[in-house]
This record gives sequence, structure tokens and C-alpha cells, in this order.
Amino acid sequence: MDIFGVLSLVGGLAMFLFGMQVLGDALSKTSGGRMEKILEKMTNNPIKGVLLGALVTGVIQSSSATTVMVVGFVNAGIMKLSQAVGVIMGANIGTTITSWLLSLVGVESDNFWIQMLKPTSFSPILALIGIILLMVCKKEKLKDIGTILLGFAVLMFGMDTMSAAVKPLADVPEFTGILTMFANPFFGLLAGLVLTAIIQSSSASVGILQALCATGSVSFAVAFPIIMGQNIGTCVTALLSGIGASKNARRASLVHLYFNVIGTAIFMILFYTVNWFLKFPFMEEAAGPMGIAIVHTAFNVTATIILLPFSKVLEKLAVLTIPDKDSPEKEGTGHGFALLDERFLEVPGLAVEQCWNVAGEMADYAQTAISKARSLIDDFDNDILNEVIKLEDVLDKYEDELGSYLMKLSGKGLSEKDSHIVSILLHCIGDFERIGDHAVQIAHSALEMHEKNLHFSTQADKELTIYLRAVGDIVKQSVGAFKSLNLDAAKGVEPLEETIDYLSDELMSRHVRRLRKGECTIEMGFILADIMNNFERVSDHCSNIAISAIQESVDVDAHHYSEELRMPENKDFSNAVDECMKKYALP
Repeated sequence: MDIFGVLSLVGGLAMFLFGMQVLGDALSKTSGGRMEKILEKMTNNPIKGVLLGALVTGVIQSSSATTVMVVGFVNAGIMKLSQAVGVIMGANIGTTITSWLLSLVGVESDNFWIQMLKPTSFSPILALIGIILLMVCKKEKLKDIGTILLGFAVLMFGMDTMSAAVKPLADVPEFTGILTMFANPFFGLLAGLVLTAIIQSSSASVGILQALCATGSVSFAVAFPIIMGQNIGTCVTALLSGIGASKNARRASLVHLYFNVIGTAIFMILFYTVNWFLKFPFMEEAAGPMGIAIVHTAFNVTATIILLPFSKVLEKLAVLTIPDKDSPEKEGTGHGFALLDERFLEVPGLAVEQCWNVAGEMADYAQTAISKARSLIDDFDNDILNEVIKLEDVLDKYEDELGSYLMKLSGKGLSEKDSHIVSILLHCIGDFERIGDHAVQIAHSALEMHEKNLHFSTQADKELTIYLRAVGDIVKQSVGAFKSLNLDAAKGVEPLEETIDYLSDELMSRHVRRLRKGECTIEMGFILADIMNNFERVSDHCSNIAISAIQESVDVDAHHYSEELRMPENKDFSNAVDECMKKYALP
């Protein structure tokens, strides 16, 4: 092979790896994380776990990605270690689909339709369709499909280029000599392991092996141990992803390793033992791309069938390797930050879903904080005050963690919808955090009243009770609308916010009248003004949150939406405000 042949080989390898990366990313983006979300609904049925693991891996074309996701789910507490075992086994089966697609390179026939199955025949067609979709279509979904087609075409072109480039190696004695060395099970297994560990993709390393088959020098005796090593080498990705994770997450990555190591050991012992007696004639025959796919599939299916009944044993082995008494679990925060796992960033659609779940937890904490602060006005308690302060610290932590994660996520290949959701969440977490700040300020006003032994008049108490009920309702309604994306509930927040604005003005006016009559003090007026100002700001943040919930489903501008509602001709809004006024009418 001359320098130009080497350049062709390197170029083909680059195209192949790039095409595989583009194809996997595009498939993952198009699925919108739906495939990975299926894994969250896992049951304790190991067979179902195998089927789902194979399905997800077949769709996203990467067993490493599936296994890393599983490690992330276990780390976040979404999935139990026992549930992960079946999924990991299924991922190994699902990854064999890639080798079957790549085996089309070896198709040979004079039949027109069979010829069309060759990559050199259909890849140009896919590439043409793909580039047209990318350049002409405006819909994001169609552009993603175009990217998938282009990625697949580049993958196949790279595979074909590699195959053509290595063909001259059949006449190089040194090359065939090296391959003969790999016929030794130990060296072959080591070669497959190292190659896969370096490129961190068993699909890619199997594809490279299939390309080498074009030389005609790769016998089944050479290919077999290399394929076994490739299955072990792919565990490196999951092992790396387990670094710094929880004990169960690291155990999940070890289950992947043990499954492949034990499966390889059993398969090789059985195979070579039988071969020693029967001397399989095909072992010295040249392996084609389809033969590689058959061996790859046979190993993973057989290993799964043999080890699935012993899934508890694999789980126990992982627990023994990382026992509870060693490397004690890190103390958690007690909150859902584990859902913001860095591993999920590689599947943006899934990461966005987790961010929404964490934001929902943050909303609950904000609601609890304001509820406890409200209770202090009527019945002060130092313990409740401390709880409000702690909740505000929790909300600050949520804003920092979630905000940082969302910024990282925004730099990923997000779909238009996911990008919109990230923008909404970045706005909402600020509103939730500010509600916590106002809760603390309200609590401090209650503390001042308690320390100075100040009380509102009987009439002011009655009015404030109604006002506080309205504030409690708007917080509850806006949080509920955000978490469930209930449009009707979200649309009902704005009339309530308008009512609270009116009540704030009315309560202050009534206080001034009582002040003139000597029924109240200026000092109580200042405290009331502080309390009312904070509650009014809380209702404003609730309005922002509700509009954000509406924006998730309907593309509207927040300011334009608010202005349109308050236009005189909008009778529905006026009627809704009237209903709220009646519900929260002051005595």
C-alpha cells in the first residue's frame, strides 16, 4: 500500500467515524429523548428490560450511549440497579443492528434490486435526499431527517472507502502475518479490546473489522477473538461515566463489564472446546462483513440467554465489588439535583425533561416558603421562621444548580422546542427564587411585629385574611399550572393577579382612613406596606410563571399577551376579574 492508499484509508476511516457520530446525534435529537424516557418507566421484569434496552439502542445506534444513560438513571435514583441489568443486556443486542447495516457493503449479485442494496448504489440517493431536505425545508423535523440520511450516507461512503483502501493489503505478507498472530485467542481478544477502548464504540470497531474483510485475509479464526475483545472494550465508556457517581451507578457500569467478561469467557470456552473436538472447517475461511455481523449477534444473544437467569448474580457481584462498608455514599443535599446528571447532556431531549422535573420541585419549595411566611403573620413561631430562611437557601441552591445546568444544555444541539423550553425555565427559576426572597422579607416583618408586640386591628385582620387567601390561591394555581402545563389554570392566574393589585390598593386606602380616625398607628402602616408590597410582588412573579406555562404550548409574547388581556373589548378577562372580585370581596 502506497501513501495514497494510506490517505484513502485514513480519509475513509474519518468519514466512517464522522458519519456514525452525525447519525447517532441526529437520531437522538429526532427522538427528542423519547427513547430514553421509556427507560424511566422500567419495571422489575428483566425480559422487558432486555427488549427495551435493545429497542432504545437500535434507535439511537449506540450501546455505549444507552449504558451511560442507564448509569445516569441509577445515579439519579430513577432506576434501580436490578432494573439496569436487563437494559444493559438488551443494549448489547441492540448494537448488533449497526453491524447488519454495515454488512450491506459485502452484497454481491447481478440482480438489479440486490445491487441497489449496496452502499455505493443507495448512499448517493440518500445523500441527495438528505441535502435537499437540509437546504430547502424550513421545518426542523425535516432538517433532522435530512441530517440522518446524510450521516448514514457518509457512514456508508466511509465504510466503502475503507474497504477499497485495504484491499491491496491482501498482497502484503507482513499484513497477513499480523492477522495470523491475532488468530491466537488471547492476542485477538486484546486487539479488539484495545481498539474499542480507544474509539469507545463497539459499533465503530466492528465496522472497521468488517472493512478489513475486504482484503480476504481475515479468517473467522482471526475475527472471532477480536469480536469478543470488542464487546469487553465497549465497557470503558460506561466505566468512565461511573467515576464520581453514586455506588449503585458505579455498580451498574460494573454489571456491564461483568456481563461482557463472563459472557466472553463462557462463549470462548464453549466455542474453542467444541472446535477442538470437531475442527470447524469455516474457521480458516475468509470472513465477510455479514459473517462478522452473524458472529457479533450470536455472541450477544447467546450471552444474554445464558446470563439473564443469573441477573441477580451479576447484581450481587457488583455489590460485592463495591460494598456498602467501603467508599461510603456521599451525603446528598436531600433535593433532586441528582436529576441534573452530566450524562443526560448527551441526550438533550431527556436533559430538558429532567430540568422541568427539577424546576417543578423548586416550584413546590417556593410555594411552601410563601405558605409558611403567611402563617407567621397570624401566629409567629421561631421554628417556622428558621424553616422559611432555610427554604430560601434551598431555592438559591436550586437557582444556581439548575441555572448552570441549563446554560450547559443550551450549548448542545437542542431542537427548536427544547431550546424554547430552556429559555422558559431560565426565566421561571428566577421567579421561584424571588418568591423565596419575598417570603423571607415577609417573615422578617412578622418577626418585627412579634418583637414589638404589635397587632392589626380587628377590621384590618379580617381584610388581611381575605388578601392572604387570594395570595395563597394565586401561588398554588400558578405552581400547579407550571407543573402540569394546564392552560386553563394558567389563564386563570392573570385575573387573580389583577384582583390582588386592586386589594393591595384598597387595603392601604382603608388603613389610611383608620389612621386618620386614630384606629391604627403609623408604625403598623409601615409594616403593612412592607407586607403588602412583598405579597404584590409575589403575585407578579406568579403571573410571569403562568405566562411561561402558556408559552410552553402557545407561542406568545409575554408583554403583548398581558396587554391584550386588559383591552376593554376583552370581555372574558373582565368577567373573570369580576368573578375574582366577588370571591375575594372585602367586608
